[in-house]
Amino acid sequence: MEDLVESILDYVRADYTDYAIMINGEWGSGKTYFWNNKIRNKIESLQLNGKHYTTIYMSLYGISNLEEISKKIFIETTQLMDKNMKKYMNATGQHSIPEYAKTGLDMANLFGVTQNGDKVDYSKFFSTEDKVLCFDDLERANVDVIDILGYINNFVEHDHIKTIIICNEKELSTKLKSTNIEMKTFIATYLLDKEGDLSKTDKPMVEKIQDKIEYVFDKANDYERIKEKLIGETFEYQPEFNYIINGILMRYESNAELIRFLRENTNYIISTFNKSGTRNLRILKHALNDFKKIFEMVNKHYPDTNYKVLQTMLIFTIAISFEIKAGKITKDKFVNILDNEEYKSILVSSRVLMDNRQFYIKEFDNNYYYNFKSEYRFFKFIEIYVRTRIFDMKTFKKNMEVIINTVDTQKLTGYKRLLTEEYWKISDDQFPDVIEQVIDDIKKGKVQLLDTVKIFIYFIYFIKKGLINYDIKTIKGIFFNGMNVASLNSQYYENAEQEIEEIIIGEKTPEINEILEHFNTINDSLKDKMYKDKAEDIFKCIPMKMESFYERFDKECMEIPIFKYYDPYQMFQRISCASNEDIVSIKEKLADRAEKYTKEIEPEMKNIKQLKQIIDNYIKGKDIGIKIVLLKEFSKELGTILEKYKLNRL
Repeated sequence: MEDLVESILDYVRADYTDYAIMINGEWGSGKTYFWNNKIRNKIESLQLNGKHYTTIYMSLYGISNLEEISKKIFIETTQLMDKNMKKYMNATGQHSIPEYAKTGLDMANLFGVTQNGDKVDYSKFFSTEDKVLCFDDLERANVDVIDILGYINNFVEHDHIKTIIICNEKELSTKLKSTNIEMKTFIATYLLDKEGDLSKTDKPMVEKIQDKIEYVFDKANDYERIKEKLIGETFEYQPEFNYIINGILMRYESNAELIRFLRENTNYIISTFNKSGTRNLRILKHALNDFKKIFEMVNKHYPDTNYKVLQTMLIFTIAISFEIKAGKITKDKFVNILDNEEYKSILVSSRVLMDNRQFYIKEFDNNYYYNFKSEYRFFKFIEIYVRTRIFDMKTFKKNMEVIINTVDTQKLTGYKRLLTEEYWKISDDQFPDVIEQVIDDIKKGKVQLLDTVKIFIYFIYFIKKGLINYDIKTIKGIFFNGMNVASLNSQYYENAEQEIEEIIIGEKTPEINEILEHFNTINDSLKDKMYKDKAEDIFKCIPMKMESFYERFDKECMEIPIFKYYDPYQMFQRISCASNEDIVSIKEKLADRAEKYTKEIEPEMKNIKQLKQIIDNYIKGKDIGIKIVLLKEFSKELGTILEKYKLNRL
């Protein structure tokens, strides 16, 4: 790095130059930091031929026309002639006027009068040999890059002002090619059509259009030509990250506890940064700012938190910041992982059962936690904070309570250790006790049904490897009975099929098929129970709470065969007691529902047929009245619905 600094200073010291130099580096790699902390002060300390150099720095970020650059140069230059302003800036260590302050400068400044009433010293203003211009963020300007370089060339070629351009040429190249791509495509297509090449099949259409765009709109070549004329040397910025990261940490010096913790764990910060595979220091700064909030909240609400857990939080905050903000993944990769237990369960499934469907999570863990052993390494509240910028206090407290109770795996129940911890981490002395504890929990129905299926698969694996002495038939009986007991306090698993597919790896053994069949039978009965409870809860709103009925039926019952789970006689009693208006509304709702969700509600047709028969029996021989007519129409509509299913079957 010192060689790069010296090379830049050699350019400034040169008696005569008619070229600029460029510092090229990736976004967020610390190029501006390098200018502010390594280059500018050394340039301004130079004294050549009795003159001190003055640096004028301008960020081109967001610049929309060349006049804005001129104004920036003028303001940056005239502020050096204002004695009071320069005195203030020297006293406060300021090197440039803040952007907001520039807008508030006295307009007299623009007419040759400075803040203290003195006229501009034009001899100083016209002097160019003691100034060094620095243009930063070239690729982020909203002006054509070719125009900007042509503008800068005036200073370099005609005035021989030392000029340094800081940019990311990789992004610049992408910008040159992607500007106005829709317009370029349209014109290229038009020209190909006029030339008679559009209909030819000698090469793919996309390739033809791309070739024509490059031929007609080759800004990249224009850039290379003007760069060759303007830029004498291009320096590749290869930052000393350790030095810069230590500089970043200095901003936390005012927080004694935090800076001590960060200094003690600088090696983890640097290591995680390197493992991210990026060179983006800007993301690291944001991640450390996020960790500052996390560290303060943990210390405030849970001051006795384990030091190892805090280290893991630091690594996780930096890691997930890079994964999300560097565009390496979509934000929703971690959304469905609810807690550390589920995170570790995915890892165990991918490692023990060779499940590559969670490849990304496994790679994330292998990368960032390599050679760092921690039982708790996924923090939902941190993931939410980084992804949404919202610090969710409810999730934070929930996570922290679990951490306090489970950071020591010895306190975990046996089946949770198997689900969340690689089995080989359990010592040989502890393993038999863990197995016995799991079997006892299975017998008592303490393990959730899906977890029981997963543990059964593990046990089959253990038996095949000779790790446990039970035979498969005995284990199968224990698990069958345990699932029956667990079902008494279980709820329906809506996404069971998908979750089971994630559990089963490779061929299904006969025993696994049997356990899955038993699970599906239990789950179907739980589904029936759930829908029966739902049907009872919703249909009891007829006839006294019709608004509630309509609202809930529309939200919860349109796509499910809810009538299958409610007694047709009770349904008739409720409908017959409803108002005439509600009878019409229910009839229309059922017709519309059958039209939109024909396949979904087919299982309820048996009860619909029975309901129609009950209504027909009731109205038979009754004197004609409005309600009887409406019930006849209701029955007729049910018949139309039933006919729809007959036709579908035919």
